[in-house]
Amino acid sequence: MEARPLIAIVGPTASGKTALAVELAEKYGGEIICADSRTVYRSMDIGTAKPTLDEKHRVPHWGLDLVDPGQTYTAAEFKDYTDQKIAEIRSRGHIPFLVGGTGLYVDAVLFDYEFGDSADPARRRELEQMNIAQLQELCRENDVPLPENDKNKRHLIRAIERGGSNNRRRSEPVDNSFIVGITTDREELRRRIEHRARQMFAEDVIREAEKLAARYGWDHESMTGNIYPICHLYLEGKLSLDEAVQKFVVQDWRLAKRQLTWFKRNKFISWLSLDEAESRITSVLDSEH
Repeated sequence: MEARPLIAIVGPTASGKTALAVELAEKYGGEIICADSRTVYRSMDIGTAKPTLDEKHRVPHWGLDLVDPGQTYTAAEFKDYTDQKIAEIRSRGHIPFLVGGTGLYVDAVLFDYEFGDSADPARRRELEQMNIAQLQELCRENDVPLPENDKNKRHLIRAIERGGSNNRRRSEPVDNSFIVGITTDREELRRRIEHRARQMFAEDVIREAEKLAARYGWDHESMTGNIYPICHLYLEGKLSLDEAVQKFVVQDWRLAKRQLTWFKRNKFISWLSLDEAESRITSVLDSEH
């Protein structure tokens, strides 16, 4: 029996990828692998907008809660994990859905990245002495694509270390894969981002942040991205609740634009609206039978 296809659904944050994937995976006997560098952390549930309990009950989800917030998790580890999960899902006769907005995670799987050896310690120390602007300039000088979070020092350093020399990849996606990108009207995406931001605060992301900070501190990398620094400013009395919401909306909007910039480089993605994507994937999966 031929292996079931790998369906990749990508796009910016809050574009509706997860809901579409759940609907299709439930209908066609699929399992979802979340390609998101934030949802790999345990206990970061509200602030990373993980799939809901209902969604996880309807369809098996993988790639969630893999490490504690105090640990580091790399794209290479994600690729190894995901390759294994895709094989397991197919062995059950099910369809693997790779769903997410972390471009490097998605590309590592779709283009079968071969990650290089561990970083050279001397070179790493040299890079760590540089500031964000210097690291960004080094990326530009060496034609190294900026990472999704281009203001994160560790992400910049890893991008430079990969730098095209020790990171081999296929020129086309892996066989038997189909990639859809969710395109959304700018105003609609902005509304979705704002609605989700208000929902996070309504679900008490502030309390979640407090508990995480009590255990891991505010300075660990997993706590320095996403919504958690904004929660910290609110708890310190430096932002009102409404200011915190608006600040997160602006931050998430910038993330969405960075994600789109990353994915637009991939000429193999079919960019479709949610309805068009549902119809196209349905026709692909129906044609299997």
